[in-house]
Amino acid sequence: MESDVPEFDSISRMLNSLEKSKKSKPKMMVVDDEPDNLDLLFRTFRRDFQVLKAESGINALEVLAAEGEVAVIISDQRMPEMKGTEFLSRTVPQFPDTVRIILTGFTDVEDLVEAINSGQVYKYITKPWDPNELKAVVQRAAETYYLLKQRTEELQRAEAQTALLETMVQLAKEQRGLEESFEAIAGELGKHLQLDGCILQAVEGGSLGTTRGTYSAAGTLEDDPLAAEAIASREIQAATDTANNLKVHLMIPITYGKEVLAVLSLQWKQPRKLREDELKAIILLAEQVALVIICNRYSLASRS
Repeated sequence: MESDVPEFDSISRMLNSLEKSKKSKPKMMVVDDEPDNLDLLFRTFRRDFQVLKAESGINALEVLAAEGEVAVIISDQRMPEMKGTEFLSRTVPQFPDTVRIILTGFTDVEDLVEAINSGQVYKYITKPWDPNELKAVVQRAAETYYLLKQRTEELQRAEAQTALLETMVQLAKEQRGLEESFEAIAGELGKHLQLDGCILQAVEGGSLGTTRGTYSAAGTLEDDPLAAEAIASREIQAATDTANNLKVHLMIPITYGKEVLAVLSLQWKQPRKLREDELKAIILLAEQVALVIICNRYSLASRS
């Protein structure tokens, strides 16, 4: 199956050059019931992090519910209502990759050992702490967070790609008909690639046809210049900050030999940089979509 697409690095450069957003500071949270300590922690890290403050474990859980995941949490151990280790343990189910650090001014061996052994606490620091030492620990913790996050995302991508390929093979075997197949493909791509919108639309005689499938997207692609360019060039087209409020938009021609069978529109409303392995996976999926279309075409021809 022949597919004329630009080199992977050229597509990446295209997206990166169009990407306008700046990388923001990582988020961290500091939790302490003593205002002076809380302010000191805030001042220590505000240059390098977006620092969220909370004066208790209960307040910290409320802040996390509103703000979402943070890279690092530093929590005092001895606080009223809820110990630091108890608070941190309650953050694990929702934020498993967050790295947790305990500050303690006493030796509460049982709680600390249990928390560290269960993976709920990365390290404990005794009071009074040395600012340089604490900064070094937090920097390593942030690096650990990003490594965990990267590995988690790689595993999720691999699982999603496997599930998508299995779906494509099944659709090719079942030969449900183009319209039903297109709808199923768009839905599966939207779900597994975490898209904000997806349109798969047939191409007939070099122009957009009426058969299409959608995921969280309305209308067709007739007025989208990326679709016309993808059909004419038989190459992937990319754009960001488009008129319809998409931060990243990929338009992929689905080809077989020298024929363009369909175009696939992948849409994200948030900034997104695609790695080379992600682009390779998307191109492989495009080839599988072509296989589904060809199988449906042969099935229809054999019945007529």
